[in-house]
Amino acid sequence: MNKKYAIAPSILSADFSRLGEEVQAVELAGASRIHIDIMDGHFVPAINIGTPIVRACRKVTKLPLDVHLMVYHPEKQIAPFARAGASSITVHIEATKNMPAILKQIHKYNILAGITLKPSTPIEYIFNFLDQVDLILIMTVEPGGSGQKFLSEQLKKITGIKKELIRRKLSTPIHVDGGVEPSLLYELKAANVLVSGNFIFKHSNYKQAIASLTHPY
Repeated sequence: MNKKYAIAPSILSADFSRLGEEVQAVELAGASRIHIDIMDGHFVPAINIGTPIVRACRKVTKLPLDVHLMVYHPEKQIAPFARAGASSITVHIEATKNMPAILKQIHKYNILAGITLKPSTPIEYIFNFLDQVDLILIMTVEPGGSGQKFLSEQLKKITGIKKELIRRKLSTPIHVDGGVEPSLLYELKAANVLVSGNFIFKHSNYKQAIASLTHPY
C-alpha cells in the first residue's frame, strides 16, 4: 500500500520566541498546513494564544492555517479568527448546543468548517453533522496540552468514522491530532492528515521528521 499523509505541524510545540522562522522552516520542510490550537482556560485548563498569532502566521506563510478552537461560546470567535487569516476553523461538539448554526457561520466566511470531539465523547455524537463539515478532527490525546502520549483506544474512532463516511459516500478528510509518531502510522491508515507538534518541533531535522510521517509504508 502506498499511503501518503498530509502533515500539519502544530505550533503549540514551536519556539514562540521565533515563531515566524519556525512556521517558515516547517513549510520548507514539507508541511502541507499549519495547525493552530486556541485555548480559553475554561473548555481546557490552559490559556494560550489569540488572533494576533494567527495574523502573524498568515504574514509568513501561504500554507492553510487550520485553527482548532478549544473554547466555550465558539460562535463569538468565528469572525475574529476568520478575519485574522484562518483557512479552516474546527469546533468541539461539546462546546456548543447549536453546531449547525456555527458551521453555517464558518462557511459564511468562505473557509472550511471542521468538527471535533474529546476522547471521552462517543463518535456517534458527530454523525448528524458529517454532511455539513469539510474536515473531521479526531483527538488522540486530551485537548489542552502538548507532549502527551497517543491514546490507542481512540483508534476505533478513526476506523469508525471512516466506515460511516464510506457508508454515506462522503470523502471528508480525517485529521488525527495527538501523540503521532512513525511507529503508529500503519494503524492510522484511515486518516488523511496528521497533526504533529512535539515530534516535529523537538526533532533536530524538521524535513526528516515530516518525511518520516509522510511516507510511512
